[in-house]
Amino acid sequence: MSAQTRSEITDLLGRHGLTPIHRLGQHFLADANITRKIVAAADVGSGDRVVEIGAGTGTLTTELAAAGASVLAYEVDERLRPVLEEVTQGLDVELRFEDASKVDFEKALGGRGWVMAANLPYNVGTPIVLNALRAAPSIARFVVMVQREVADRLTAEVGDDAYGLPSVVVGLFADARLEFKVPAPLFYPPPQVESAVVTLERVDASSHAHRAVELAKAGFGKRRKMLRRSLSGVLDDATATLQSVGIDPMSRAEELSIDDFLRLAEASG
Repeated sequence: MSAQTRSEITDLLGRHGLTPIHRLGQHFLADANITRKIVAAADVGSGDRVVEIGAGTGTLTTELAAAGASVLAYEVDERLRPVLEEVTQGLDVELRFEDASKVDFEKALGGRGWVMAANLPYNVGTPIVLNALRAAPSIARFVVMVQREVADRLTAEVGDDAYGLPSVVVGLFADARLEFKVPAPLFYPPPQVESAVVTLERVDASSHAHRAVELAKAGFGKRRKMLRRSLSGVLDDATATLQSVGIDPMSRAEELSIDDFLRLAEASG
């Protein structure tokens, strides 16, 4: 089955008596060109293993399988089981109907070299990606569609308006790039925001990366406060530790680069 058009999606849902559920963030991609661009960005073929989050009506699922990949597709909405079973019949696709935000991907996947390719549900997309970056080294590449403002956060660098905790987590564990934007009318139903596709290529993380995340969480959790105060709960002597690595204790979290957080993490153990 080729990538689904809007009429094919509405027909599939209608035949099974279904409508999208807003609280699940269901906005089904209804543009074949964008679907194929996501698969091309994922750069998968025969022998590759892909984990998809939010399979929906299976438009991306079937395109990934058509490229030759073995697909493990997660979908939280049990109502979509007959739809997905119909469109993936005969393809190398395993369906799992469970909440991907609660999945331990390192346990669930096994082995290295996985690719995550997904039109992520808006309500859970960011934590799924950030948690998988930190805890699932099995996933080597992420090609995910998210809200445009989330894409900006994931790809931001120090000094950018969108720079924050998600930017730091991504910067510690991956190289990020914005692939392309996706206008709202290309979905069914259309969301009220623009979307974008982002690629994250995993890098070898520093041994201090997890400590750096802990410090960044504290800093951005109280981002209006100076670091000497926002980090007081995670550093024994925040002022002295900051000064020891050349960081002004009166600066704020958004002023620190990835390297700054790593140097601080190393100094603080």
